[in-house]
Amino acid sequence: MRIGIVAGEASGDLLGAGLIQAIKKIQPDARFEGIGGPKMIAQGCESFFPMERLSVMGLIEPLSRFRELLNIRKQIIQRFKNDPPDLFIGIDAPDFNFGVERKLKQANIKTVHYVSPSIWAWREYRVKKMMQSMDLMLVLFPFEVDFYKKYNIPVKFVGHTSADTIPLIPDTHAARATLDLPSDAEIIAILPGSRVKELHYMVDDFISGANLVYKKRPAIQFIAPMANDKIKKLFEQALRKHNVNFPISVFDGNSHNVMAAADIILLASGTAALEAMLLKKPMVACYRVSPITAMIVRLFDMIKVKNFTLPNLLSSETLIKELIQEDITPDAIAEYLQVLFDNPEKIKYMKDKFTEIHHTLKKNASDTAAKAILELIKITQKP
Repeated sequence: MRIGIVAGEASGDLLGAGLIQAIKKIQPDARFEGIGGPKMIAQGCESFFPMERLSVMGLIEPLSRFRELLNIRKQIIQRFKNDPPDLFIGIDAPDFNFGVERKLKQANIKTVHYVSPSIWAWREYRVKKMMQSMDLMLVLFPFEVDFYKKYNIPVKFVGHTSADTIPLIPDTHAARATLDLPSDAEIIAILPGSRVKELHYMVDDFISGANLVYKKRPAIQFIAPMANDKIKKLFEQALRKHNVNFPISVFDGNSHNVMAAADIILLASGTAALEAMLLKKPMVACYRVSPITAMIVRLFDMIKVKNFTLPNLLSSETLIKELIQEDITPDAIAEYLQVLFDNPEKIKYMKDKFTEIHHTLKKNASDTAAKAILELIKITQKP
């Protein structure tokens, strides 16, 4: 069996690797090819292009790479039309994958999309293209099912792989021991994002906000995981630019241990907010895009939800503080981090809610997704 598969960034690579592994448990001779990162490649996926070429964000940013992305997509479509796989799976990267899925579905190739875009939050008009693009949508969160049923798009809630791998009760002491951190210190983790643009838009405010907290709590320590060498270099440059004198330990990767070791987390909103929630960590989440992107979004009233972070969306209440665009200031960051330290009852309530959500998302996601995918092409577990 041959499966075409395309993932566009690190989170998709992780999901893809788990999915490949789960499908091979049922169909050991399955072959995978398309675009994947190091984790998918380690599971045997043949990647025709480097995955990082697909990793872009926002409305304006992809324009600078438009021709390259269009060329890659054209080649992927042509390759699979010339030599059709049994199935195509697009993992996240909706602006890229929907176009691939639509053309392949028109060529009578079964298509699956794994991970819903935030279509229930903004750019809902995309649903018309999605109806023509896929035979099955696999969603990570239960509230997404009703949205797709409304449009008669076949949908399956599979849960989230991180909910399967992260323990229900995190071990903060073990994480601190692993990172050689003091067991009794107050610690804030800073996660400035995994993309260069995220650092560009927010790192100065993050560092200045941390410095304000340090002035009020001089015993506090900071820790920060770096997604890659480029991000680390930019983060350390920002630290030097601000003449930082607060204690901060910078780690290569190791983000789960870093988050588990912290009391509170300051982060760039995205997958990190979900992981922080599963690790039962109070947090302040920030999100900022280019001024032009923000202007377009506001001008056309494109945002349809009150909250933008997954912990708040999944709880249907504002559990964590969200700062967006011009609301992200050093003073605001310091204020809301301080509020968390000073409100143990608020933190307990937050952690209890995080635990409830964790149970909801713990569904053996990779295995559930694999069975749904193979059922689509009528391959079941052999006796």
